[in-house]
Amino acid sequence: MLIFEKEKISLRTAALIAGITICIIAITAGFSVGVVQSKLIVEGDSASTMYNIKNSLSLFQLGIFNWLVTLIGDIVISWALYIFLKQFDNSLSLLGAWFRLAYSAILGIAILNLIFVAILLNTKYKFSFPEPEQLQFLVLLFIIGFNKIWSLGLIIFGAHLFIIGYLVIKSGFLPKTLGILLVIASFSYIFIHIMHLFLPQLESTTKILESILSLPMAASELGLGIWLLFKGGKSKKVKA
Repeated sequence: MLIFEKEKISLRTAALIAGITICIIAITAGFSVGVVQSKLIVEGDSASTMYNIKNSLSLFQLGIFNWLVTLIGDIVISWALYIFLKQFDNSLSLLGAWFRLAYSAILGIAILNLIFVAILLNTKYKFSFPEPEQLQFLVLLFIIGFNKIWSLGLIIFGAHLFIIGYLVIKSGFLPKTLGILLVIASFSYIFIHIMHLFLPQLESTTKILESILSLPMAASELGLGIWLLFKGGKSKKVKA
């Protein structure tokens, strides 16, 4: 049977929007984490971290801007994936969209912590503290706050990926390998970030596991984005 012939937005358009946006946020989030965070944040050294951010405040603020682009992109992806995947199961597709929107809301709260750091270290505002260590403490607190709140969001994001992976497998014409990768990535996100959030004493073990599982975590959604970009919505029929 033909699916959604009267949709105001075609399945192909929804697939293109989702695919392009997934590729965009892979770049923006990758820049914020891989360039800004890795260059400026020195784990366990609040003084060096504060010095790095203060002396590269423009780069830090560019990282925040990229996070905001990522946040907007996640909202767009929630909508576009719902439009595309509801042809297989409307209720599950809607649930998956809500999970991603919940993740987006939590990411927005996490980004506020980085904005607070930028405000604290901007010489325009001229904050003064009796002891330099107090400012270092606040900077470190907000950065840890960002990471912990983001980890909470990524647990919910893992639930979103599980639903998307299930729908990909159920679809019958999307690559099942891609669906399996999404399911693996979903459990990886959930497991890794539960450890980050609730088992900080096992941080070294968590980092080893994260480095092992990073490939399916990164490749699954990017693979979905590339498939949607080139093939999504070109078939106009699905099985009833």
